[in-house]
Amino acid sequence: MKKLKRHCYALDLIDDLHLIGIYKKHHQEVWPEITKSLLDSGIVNAEIYCVGNRLFMILEVEDTFTFEKKEKMDIKNIKVQEWEKLMWTYQQKLPIARKGEKWLLMDKIFQLKK
Repeated sequence: MKKLKRHCYALDLIDDLHLIGIYKKHHQEVWPEITKSLLDSGIVNAEIYCVGNRLFMILEVEDTFTFEKKEKMDIKNIKVQEWEKLMWTYQQKLPIARKGEKWLLMDKIFQLKK
């Protein structure tokens, strides 16, 4: 079995309980075009966790996955663009994010078992 690579990201939601509830509901009913796009890009599994208005996402990817490939696929996919526009109505960038950044890649700083 191949060892998957893991990428972890953080992002904030707009700090409004009603909007956070709607965002969570969207993620219980993710559009099939979005899940297909994730799988087609080499993402094997994706998980999003929420505490307050902070999101944490884990992507497990195949060796063939690259951020550049995913970005090119997303730009060409109308449904992905529509989903991202919808999600951005609930999301806000982290205070440390630069212009144009959304989900920020996190650095691993600890691992119990190596």
